Amino acid sequence: MTKKLDPTKKKRTEQQKSWLRRQINDPYVERSHKEGYRSRAAYKLIEINDKFKLLHSGQKILDLGAAPGSWLQVVQKKVGKSGVVVGVDLTAIEPIEHVTCLEGDFRDDGILAQLYAMGPFDGVLSDMAASSTGFLSVDQLKMAGLIEELLDYLPLLLAPGGFFIFKTFQGGLNNAIQKRLKDLFKTVKHVKPPASRSDSRETYVACQDAKHSLSTAG
Repeated sequence: MTKKLDPTKKKRTEQQKSWLRRQINDPYVERSHKEGYRSRAAYKLIEINDKFKLLHSGQKILDLGAAPGSWLQVVQKKVGKSGVVVGVDLTAIEPIEHVTCLEGDFRDDGILAQLYAMGPFDGVLSDMAASSTGFLSVDQLKMAGLIEELLDYLPLLLAPGGFFIFKTFQGGLNNAIQKRLKDLFKTVKHVKPPASRSDSRETYVACQDAKHSLSTAG
């Protein structure tokens, strides 16, 4: 008897197989399913917050590049109904109770106008990353460009004394960016949360206590 092939099943590449094996064996994936988070990325923010204690009840928090929404879920639990939580992404975010989700580019005039009306924010988050080329030096340059652009907009969004958490790549912060961060914030700390896979080049930066001059920084 000849075995029939299912035309809907495509042959997986070795890279896809490796990703599937990693997902199946990842305790954070299983935990996210049990605890109702949309992705394992939730635990990166949870672990960063456990270390720095940045999220509190009643805060206004903005999450840039927020889809699928796991960071928004974490934030909403921390700030509660008295807080304001806003997520922006080019991809539509499935609704989350007590969270405002905006679809579009945060740099667009229409989105910015809405953010200005709701801000300034006590904290700005970014788990965004520039698309990977596979070449380390190129990826670092692209990531640096993204971070520089975020810093250009940050003075318009963040309240004095606020915090900024963002993703970068190891070795991805050039001297100019590090100087800008030190000029804008009293404290700048690098952190690699346990939920960030050890084979990933991603790392995070937690910037605290935005200086009062932030609102007029050029």
